[in-house]
This record gives sequence, C-alpha cells and structure tokens, in this order.
Amino acid sequence: MKTNSIQKSRRRKEARPSELIAAALELFVERGFAATKLDDVAAKAGVSKGTLYLYFESKDALFKAVIEQGIFPILAEGATLLQQFEGNNAALLKEFMQRWWQLMGNTPVGGIPKIMISESGNFPEVANYYYDNVIVRGRDLLRQVLERGVTAGEFRDMDVETTIDVIMAPVLMLIVWRYSVAPCGTKDPEKYMKSYLDLILNGLMMKKETRL
Repeated sequence: MKTNSIQKSRRRKEARPSELIAAALELFVERGFAATKLDDVAAKAGVSKGTLYLYFESKDALFKAVIEQGIFPILAEGATLLQQFEGNNAALLKEFMQRWWQLMGNTPVGGIPKIMISESGNFPEVANYYYDNVIVRGRDLLRQVLERGVTAGEFRDMDVETTIDVIMAPVLMLIVWRYSVAPCGTKDPEKYMKSYLDLILNGLMMKKETRL
C-alpha cells in the first residue's frame, strides 16, 4: 500500500507541469494575459504558488509553455501533412485549413491568437516569441502549399505573401468572434468554413472547371 502511495505521488509530481499549463490556458483565455495572476493559476491546478515557481519562473514563461504545448504539435502535424499528403494541391490546402480550424480554432487553444491580437502591444517579449515560433512557422507551411500549387500549374500566379494574409484573415476573424462577441450572436463554424474554403479555393484555381 505504501509503495502504491509513493508511485501515485511521483505520478502526480510529474503531471504537475501539464496541469499548470492546462489551468493557465483556461484562465488566459477567460481573463486575458494581463488579468491572469499566477496565484489563480496555482489555485486552479491545486498546488501552491511555490510549486508553480518550481516549473515556471514567470508568467511570461508559463504563457510560452502554453504556446509550446498547445500550438507546437499543431504546427508539427501541419508539416507532416505537407510531407505525406497524396493528392492535388487544392485538396491539400483544403485539408490543411480544415485541420487548422479543428485542432486550433475549434479548441481552447484558439483563444491564444485572440489574446495576442488584443494584448501583444503591452507584452512585447511574449508577442515576439509568438511571432517567431507560431506566425513565422505557420506562414512558412502555408507558403509551401501555395508555391506547390503554382509550380504544379493548379493555382494562378499570385503575390504569395499577400495571399497568405488574405487566407488567414477570415479564420482569425472567426476566432476573434468566438472569444469576444459570440454571446451576442451566433455563427455556424461549419457553414462559415465551407463558404470560406469555397471562395478561397475557387479564387486560386487556374481553371474554373476544376473547382472543388
């Protein structure tokens, strides 16, 4: 019985960083970065503030950990999709954006971009970290999809960097809506994404008859 108790305690200690990150994500999304206190994160995770500091030296460090645990795996999955996908590039772009929405926009992690949009000006170090490790990497993945489509003769010639902005803006708007004024009016994410992908894909395709 004593051995089992020790093993349970060890498992609990090993789990604490992920539990703290999960608690932090929930509070960051609910209250914003500035209003979230480390005391509240520790209390929500069921540990002392001292325990929190064993793993994270500051709120900035904790927020970076939230990004690493929540968003880095999504970026890694996107890179794997690009390497392994078999099919035309229009189908690849469609799958890429649908997965992005399901894994990020449609989960609590989707609150992170909204936080960055609203609060990054007051926290430049965190904003720079997010830009370098999320935005830059995400744009690179999308850039690869578009360039592949142009090279294959499936997509029209385009200003790729501006097209990336145009592709990302509507889904970011859907996220902002979800975490801001959604209680005032509803949107159906499935219908939104269907219309969005139809417009994007048919705008990029070289020939209208190949529309998806």
